[in-house]
Amino acid sequence: MLDIKFIRDNRDLIESAARKKHLPFDVGALLEADKKRLDLLSKVETLRAEQNKTSEKVAGTNDPAVRETFINQMRTLKEDLKRKEDELKPVLQEWQKLMLSVPNVPDMSVPEGKDENENLEIRTHGKKPQFSFTPKDHVELLESLDMADFERGTKTAGFRGYFLKNEGALLSFAIWQYTINHLVKKGYSPMIVPSLVTREVLLGSGYLPQGEEDLYKTQDGSYLAGTGEVSTMAYYMGETLLKKDLPKKFLSFSSCFRREAGAHGKDVKGAVRVHEFFKVEQVILCEASHETSVILHEELTKNSEEILQGLGLAYRVTLICGGDLGLGQVKKYDLEAWVPSQGKYRETHSASYFHDFQTRRLNIRYRDDDGKLKFAHSLNNTAIATPRVLVALIEQYQNKDGSITVPEALRLYMGKDVIQKN
Repeated sequence: MLDIKFIRDNRDLIESAARKKHLPFDVGALLEADKKRLDLLSKVETLRAEQNKTSEKVAGTNDPAVRETFINQMRTLKEDLKRKEDELKPVLQEWQKLMLSVPNVPDMSVPEGKDENENLEIRTHGKKPQFSFTPKDHVELLESLDMADFERGTKTAGFRGYFLKNEGALLSFAIWQYTINHLVKKGYSPMIVPSLVTREVLLGSGYLPQGEEDLYKTQDGSYLAGTGEVSTMAYYMGETLLKKDLPKKFLSFSSCFRREAGAHGKDVKGAVRVHEFFKVEQVILCEASHETSVILHEELTKNSEEILQGLGLAYRVTLICGGDLGLGQVKKYDLEAWVPSQGKYRETHSASYFHDFQTRRLNIRYRDDDGKLKFAHSLNNTAIATPRVLVALIEQYQNKDGSITVPEALRLYMGKDVIQKN
């Protein structure tokens, strides 16, 4: 959410942001609703003030006739106030709805483009593996080595269900531990965070109202989050921090859930696009400085690149175009690992910063050196997500005999160098 004063003063900028993000947002409708809201609020406040004054007059007189006159005035004022408050309610609801749909302003470096096909590759790292044989896909490799069971997963959990087992489970544990150890050494505070969250928290972090179709909702009105970012952002919801304690750097582990409502027919087999998965997420709260956000955004991206490099995976970094940015994102990088069986890179990480878009919604502030309260800035980035990263890892490390070489960085946790048939 943006500051309404900023929106009033920068209508052209908001219209430009909506165009760049290819979002059908009507700034004029918001400003008109804002004008009605302010007009009605003024009238309501005036009537309340008159009501309070008249109430004092009633209490301050002993003359029955004068008292009756004031009481009649109170009755009229109360009726007028009720009418104006009833008139204000739908206007306020419309204003709030529009405010939640205002797109954040993308950074000048964000390229033009309408969708993911126009994202910009900015660098690659590592050599794509060259095989003397036709590489198998991850489904065949996992099943042949008894590392996963997709058939029983579907029987148990429904479409896109899966079991990871034996070395498939151990490999996931190893990747999590490797990632956590790497980032804890860099000063990130590890947390296991809730997957079950309230609607308020999803609204605050920007996943509602636009992303509701992709969320699982319980019969109690709570939701299952698609990333640990959501609950981590809510940790300081409604609180005021000290500037000296910024930045706050978190490393949050959680199970995650996505309906993949818009992915019909996409990646229907295997571990790329599943309904339930696990993530280790980097989340940062920092001072309200664009320069600081930019520096930390690069840090988050570098952290994830170091993890992929440590795992020895070939990958690339793409700069996300305007049309592929989320509502609240100022800038975003995707990291995409090479998947040999598909002959293309697939996303494994996303690094974004938001300025105060999320923290304004969640009311997370800090007191600056001059004593003024300011909304913090927020950033996040996937540290690792499983089972998706397994797709690239086992395919890049497969051998002709169907075995999988364990990346050197994981051998300490796995206790073996190669995964092969027993």
